[in-house]
Amino acid sequence: MTGTPRSVRDDDATTATDDETALEDSRSAVRAPKPTRRIERIVGRELRTVSRNRTFVLLGAAFAAVMLGIAWVGGGVGAGYVPTIVDLLTPLELLVPIVAVAFGYRAILGDRRRGELDVLETYPIAPREHVLGVFVGRAVGLLGTVVVSLLLVGGAVVVGREEPFSRYASHAGADSPLLFARFVVLTALFALSILAVAIAISALVSGTRSALALSVVALVVVLVGLDLALVYGLASGYLGESSLVYALAVSPLSAYRGLVFETVVITAAGTGPQTASPAASLIGLAVWTIGSLAVATSAIDR
Repeated sequence: MTGTPRSVRDDDATTATDDETALEDSRSAVRAPKPTRRIERIVGRELRTVSRNRTFVLLGAAFAAVMLGIAWVGGGVGAGYVPTIVDLLTPLELLVPIVAVAFGYRAILGDRRRGELDVLETYPIAPREHVLGVFVGRAVGLLGTVVVSLLLVGGAVVVGREEPFSRYASHAGADSPLLFARFVVLTALFALSILAVAIAISALVSGTRSALALSVVALVVVLVGLDLALVYGLASGYLGESSLVYALAVSPLSAYRGLVFETVVITAAGTGPQTASPAASLIGLAVWTIGSLAVATSAIDR
């Protein structure tokens, strides 16, 4: 009886093995969720964390109360939208970074201390997907605090304004709710940029104390340091007055302040000197946000 040649049997065995491997790979591909689905799961986890944390709930209530109190005591509620914006701008420059850091400074650190980062390494979740999911989930909670509070203030202006609105306009010289909506959007962008910085800090540190200390340093740099550097550059002649409007984009705080003055306050006043470059300021906020998330991704991937 003539048997099958060894080479043919080996080829058949190799082919069968390759087929089994391909079948297993295809099954794994089917079982593995898509990147968007993986990000959605992380976002859902972060939303549950935020909603179940009483500290965030109390922080949101306190923030809303402070905003309403400032607008009411300052007289902006009775005067109109733009006076309310002027009253709120300086407090927001201080409070928004504090609230954003509170939402983000332990976001990645908590995962590391609980060992979840080690567990996630065994799943098909890329570091960028993890960072993006954490950022989006925390951003929803942060924007819920900031935006809802400002919308409550806007509602108070509608109810408490002494002079009724004769028309809603977006042109120069008009106190319009559209300007207040623009202010809310700009504040949200500012909050997101600081949240991204806080998440980057959370990914870089290994302990709660170091995260808190580094967050305080970051707040000082954002709130004071970069502005002082711009002032020094202008006073020493390194920055010209014509280039200052673009240099403000280096600081997220200065970029936010310049955007509010340039696109809201001066627009309502009708005239005034250029205080900032809106395009440069928006790019500056985007660079701070994207750059910070890139730092967080690199810190997790190392």
